[in-house]
Amino acid sequence: MLLLIWLGMMGIAPKILAGEPVENPYDKLRSPLPERWLYVPDHLQTSPSEDKWWKEFGDTTLNMLIAKAETNNYNVASALKRVELANKEMEITRACYYPVLGASAGWNGSQQSGAVSKNVGPSVRSSYFSAGVNMSWEIDVFGKIKRQLKANRASVDVSRADYDAVMVSLCANVAKTYLQLRTYQMQHQVAIDHIKSQEKVLKIAEARQEAGIGDMLEVTQAKIVLYSTQSSLPGLESSIRTTANALAVLTGVYPAEIVPQLLVPGVLPKDMGMPAVGVPVDLLRRRPDIVEAEAQLAQYAAMIGVAKNDFLPVLSLDGSIGTSAHKIGNMFGAHSLDYSIAPTLSWTIFDGLARNHKTAEAKIQLEEATDNYNLTVLNAVEEVENAISRYNSSLQEIECLNMLIEQSRKSLELSLDLYKQGLTAFSNVVDAQQSYLENQNSLVAARGDALSQLVNLYQALGGGF
Repeated sequence: MLLLIWLGMMGIAPKILAGEPVENPYDKLRSPLPERWLYVPDHLQTSPSEDKWWKEFGDTTLNMLIAKAETNNYNVASALKRVELANKEMEITRACYYPVLGASAGWNGSQQSGAVSKNVGPSVRSSYFSAGVNMSWEIDVFGKIKRQLKANRASVDVSRADYDAVMVSLCANVAKTYLQLRTYQMQHQVAIDHIKSQEKVLKIAEARQEAGIGDMLEVTQAKIVLYSTQSSLPGLESSIRTTANALAVLTGVYPAEIVPQLLVPGVLPKDMGMPAVGVPVDLLRRRPDIVEAEAQLAQYAAMIGVAKNDFLPVLSLDGSIGTSAHKIGNMFGAHSLDYSIAPTLSWTIFDGLARNHKTAEAKIQLEEATDNYNLTVLNAVEEVENAISRYNSSLQEIECLNMLIEQSRKSLELSLDLYKQGLTAFSNVVDAQQSYLENQNSLVAARGDALSQLVNLYQALGGGF
């Protein structure tokens, strides 16, 4: 009774006897969240490692690159090892449910001095063989191992979410890098096409100058346009090569293995309109970073239970059974059996309030995890809304650029026809050439950016939808 009064004064007994509940971390989560983003119906969602969203682009090369990256990328391999380590930690904790058994065998020889007492006598010698089995078992009466196992399971969930995050990020980076490669290649092809057109214009200017109906200024202006376009080729070729090398690193292979295949000119996948599916807030629940934050909440909540269990007694059972005899032949005789059994209940009464501080530390960690969860959700909402906005803007830009290019093409044709007839200055042709080239490059860049923004939307949602 005095012990309980003293514990109550120290603020310990109420926690032990009343079984103070752990606060539900989700009660602290902030709301509201938007129920959906701009769209209409709900849509079932697969896990990020199974939905294969990149196949929507219909590009076999992209599919091949991501398949290689999933197999070879070193970040993925490291993340998978972390999952395996977390599983092993859980198995180690689960092993605590079982007793620890050991076996021993040996020979013992000793001699006791006969001169240690008042009357000196002969020394006493003894020797014997022994063999036996011993056992030690901490019985989980108060659920300490159970709570630790719960925390370990949450840790496994954290590591799995980290693996999913690596996978989603890797697939998105491969896709965006591949789209950038195709963008550079298409801009290179645009430059080649314009060089051919500009060479024809240069020949027209030279022919008019030789015929005496043009001047050298027109020829010089035509060469400036041509040489300017030709000067863009080395930079584009370098960008193509370095981007292909980056894809080799992402896929975990040396450049010589894959770059030659990537240097074969290709085109961007077809433009894709805004997906006509619902994007409800529930889709955020499968984002790896949110899954990880939720698992960390569960882990820290379980660790509070583990910390509180330190206030409770520990029940353990130690025992051994064996045989010993001076002669090996008597080892299994009727009088050679040894055994012991020792159930023990131990309880730490005072430890300088270390357990109190440990419990307070676990609660602070839970509060920090709650704040991290709220921040993670806010960032996820921002990323989704930004990705949708940027993708919509890119589609609108493409639509405008298509109309602009059509007018640029007509402007070049009209100005060139008028120039051939001597009805307009060659500077109008130069302006039309430069405008047409710039607008076509802008269209290719906008198409690549639109597809990259769609990848960002997939990534913001943790995968396809």
